[in-house]
Amino acid sequence: MTISRRKAISMSAKTLAGLSLTGLAVKSQQLAAQTQNQQDWPSTLVERPLRNGFPAPLPLNPDGSAPEHAESEAGAITNPRMWRTEGRQTPDIDFDYQNMKIKVDTRGLATKTGTLHFSDLEQLPIRSHTFLLQCGAPNPRGIVKWTGVRFSDFADMLGLIPEAHYCRFVASDRFYMDEPMETLRHPQVMLVWLMNDDPIPPERGAPLRLIIPFRYGNRSIKAITEMTFATPGPRMPPLPA
Repeated sequence: MTISRRKAISMSAKTLAGLSLTGLAVKSQQLAAQTQNQQDWPSTLVERPLRNGFPAPLPLNPDGSAPEHAESEAGAITNPRMWRTEGRQTPDIDFDYQNMKIKVDTRGLATKTGTLHFSDLEQLPIRSHTFLLQCGAPNPRGIVKWTGVRFSDFADMLGLIPEAHYCRFVASDRFYMDEPMETLRHPQVMLVWLMNDDPIPPERGAPLRLIIPFRYGNRSIKAITEMTFATPGPRMPPLPA
């Protein structure tokens, strides 16, 4: 069937008008929801119940360190998997720890800077410890045997000066956090690549993750891609393109 040019233009105009009306309707709904949220927000400070079961108890030794568990207690971590991605999906990266390439920017605060490879870490004393990983919420949690190196040994390998106060860690999902060197140099803090004697599964933070067993699990950042050392807290990394 042949359609005249005039009719085609008329149909296109109607289609555009329909799309415009649809866009206006969606925008109107969004504005209505925003207005409703503003109306629901209290105009003064009010009493609200605390989140049920949060934070979950974090058992610690009297000195603030994490209790060491027997290897026989080690097992799986319960869900959910706390990725900061759409659908909580594990980012698609190279999960083989032997292929790791992690940006380490010491900003003139150490004698070494550049790209960290597994061959750098395997020169350090390898250690295994079994700790409880506990998030603020009741899940995920689990007693896990971690194998890797002490962060303090890694810091010494870099030749960090005492005036380096913080390290910013950036994960493959662009989640980031800052930790003071005083915390990171605690003897229980580790950079690990094995979980229960096997390579860390992708959903649990391969190829390399930080373990701070005396803090809640979100501080044990997964799938590290960058480490930046600084004196003040460094700027927030840009959003991915």
